[in-house]
Amino acid sequence: MPVVGALQYHTIRNDETILDIARQYELGFNEIALYHPDLDPWVPKPELSILIPTRWILPVSRYEEVVINIPEMRLYRFFKKIGLVKTYPIGIGRKGFETPPVVSQVADRKRHPSWTTPPSMWESHGRQVIPPGTENPLGDHWIGLSAAHLGIHGTNNSWSIGRLVTRGCIRLYPEHIERLFDEVRVGDKVEIIYEPVKLGVEDGVLLMEVHPDIYDRIPDLHRHAEQLIFQLGLAWDIDWIAVYRCIDLQNGVPAVIGAPAKGGDRLSATATPD
Repeated sequence: MPVVGALQYHTIRNDETILDIARQYELGFNEIALYHPDLDPWVPKPELSILIPTRWILPVSRYEEVVINIPEMRLYRFFKKIGLVKTYPIGIGRKGFETPPVVSQVADRKRHPSWTTPPSMWESHGRQVIPPGTENPLGDHWIGLSAAHLGIHGTNNSWSIGRLVTRGCIRLYPEHIERLFDEVRVGDKVEIIYEPVKLGVEDGVLLMEVHPDIYDRIPDLHRHAEQLIFQLGLAWDIDWIAVYRCIDLQNGVPAVIGAPAKGGDRLSATATPD
């Protein structure tokens, strides 16, 4: 798959948190935290220059309309007619309320929705319906999906983007859901996939991007990555050390793992460990 975006650098100011920086660059909290695990999220060191991971391998898609990749906590909106793709960070379901992989479609769109609280939350909220406003966790826009009890919406807590916080739905920053709301129509296909490992090609080299297996659904991430590489069916010289380093880091940034094989050898299979 192609690669979009470009890496950037940012010099931290005295008054910034990692959450501020993430939102400024249209990232989720997880994307900064994965690449810079030693940074204090609330009081990062001022004047420090950090890399901003704004580069992504596009996910494999059947329909290329709306694709949500759960492990990377990111949504992709494809515009096939003009060859454009937009991408937004998201918040997703917490443990026990995991966002499910599913092929669905946009069923309805609502501005200023009310939120009907689940019975288990009636006591804590003191009411069954939360009207539009600052207390409504759906924010100002709701995109309902044909899959039961599942939707894409805004939020009244922007710190939650890039985190496992919802009861299964997909949250976007307020400014992003406003854009997406106008970019989708009823009937648009929405693919929710679970793929922590992505492969792409750029400038004649093979790249790999790895994210944490956040719902623990891949028994062996190394074996999973190896299978994806061999499924390419192309002639590559694979740097297996780079492959396993990428898997161990799981930092969500594309890394070079291979180059075209000389003489047409397929995937340098002999380099694969037993």
